[in-house]
Amino acid sequence: MAKRIIFTGGTGKAGRHMLPYLLNKGYSILNLDLKPFDHPGINTLITDITDSGQVFNALTTHFGFSGYDEGAPPKAPDAVVHFAAVPRVMIQPDNVTFAANTVGTYNVIEAAMKLGVRKVIVASSETTYGVCFAEGDKDYHAFPLEEDYDIDPMDSYGLSKLVNEKTARAFAMRYGADIYALRIGNVIEPHEYSNFPGYLDNPMSRKRNAWSYIDARDLGEIVHLCIQKDGLGFQVFNAVNDTITADLPTEEFLKKYAPNTPITRPMGPREAPLSNRKIREVLGFKEAHDWRNYVKR
Repeated sequence: MAKRIIFTGGTGKAGRHMLPYLLNKGYSILNLDLKPFDHPGINTLITDITDSGQVFNALTTHFGFSGYDEGAPPKAPDAVVHFAAVPRVMIQPDNVTFAANTVGTYNVIEAAMKLGVRKVIVASSETTYGVCFAEGDKDYHAFPLEEDYDIDPMDSYGLSKLVNEKTARAFAMRYGADIYALRIGNVIEPHEYSNFPGYLDNPMSRKRNAWSYIDARDLGEIVHLCIQKDGLGFQVFNAVNDTITADLPTEEFLKKYAPNTPITRPMGPREAPLSNRKIREVLGFKEAHDWRNYVKR
């Protein structure tokens, strides 16, 4: 029987590519969002995740009308994938962004845990590394950026994601659950590879993203691997593709464009500064969408 997953925020930039990918992997999916997602085989339940009652109700809802044929009330899903959020700063006031993202994540994880779900994947962010939405030009502490980094955002969005990681850790310990937080890099949709020549010609334009990215379809594969991998408890994974968005080898590039930031271990010739080494070694992630396949130089 197909695993039943509830995906929050599936109508967003990443979700609209990830949901079809996961559907093709054989999952049964219900999307929770404030806006519908028009895709065959995926229903959207309009849900405000900042309302705890709505979240509890949504996690025990039939995925579609066919559920009524089963002759029993709906059960909680096998896993919850939580991406719903105010997706960056300067969409809503900072206090609204922080409150919605932290309370929404608390509500989703709490409902999942109390309903017996023991696998939750939450969307954290590259912004926790403190440079993306920093005031002025801020250097990273060291390269590569790995999951043991002292994350130090100064903005409302990055701070909300830092708090969400702590929330996830607390619930994972309390309930003995697997909750994996994905520090997601700059999400790239297929049509956005047309922007890469400009990035390569203006390297400093990508400093705030640590010269790294994640293809939205590869992000779907990462979520699939997280759902399949049990027994890790609370974990943080950088969710990025393998390679730096630059023409030069990684260490040569960083010494030229980030000269004040130390490099703490040897890096692969094309390794992304926001390193995905952990997710490759622990989950076996293999990217399918290297930017070089789409950008001619």
